[in-house]
Amino acid sequence: MPHARGMDASGVRRAAEGDAEAVAAIYNQGIEDRVATLETELRTPAERRAWLAARGERHPVLVAERDGQVVAWASLNPFNPRAAYDHVADLSIYVERSWRGRGVGRVLLARIIEEARRIGFHKMVLAAFPTNDAGMRLYEAMGFTRVGIYREQGRLDGRWVDVIVMEQLLS
Repeated sequence: MPHARGMDASGVRRAAEGDAEAVAAIYNQGIEDRVATLETELRTPAERRAWLAARGERHPVLVAERDGQVVAWASLNPFNPRAAYDHVADLSIYVERSWRGRGVGRVLLARIIEEARRIGFHKMVLAAFPTNDAGMRLYEAMGFTRVGIYREQGRLDGRWVDVIVMEQLLS
């Protein structure tokens, strides 16, 4: 069974075009598992390649690697297209199934928080399922606080799903 022991920030790097297949596969696991996103349509490597190519310097995608294999990814996304929100980044983070609960998410999340500060973001926000216990523990341990809940925010598999909103002030 794989372990993140020994993984530190040196195992995290900017995503490259060649990571598109792994990023798509990991994202698709999150979609299929219904634990992390209201997205329901699986992604292709070609779509993720285009997504990666369209990212600007302010909205990077980072990957965590172990033994040359991408095992997780995180991105800073625009929160809102209005200029007043330019200093707020929306966070996405996904960990490959067999690596969940092994510390990879913590290492990657710490690194992307550092990157957000370096870029000059004032705040990071995220939306999470309250049923994602491991994710909620990680976000809270890494300094995110709950600021609200969207009740019945979306429908997955014929049922309404609540979404918790969290934030972290960076400066």
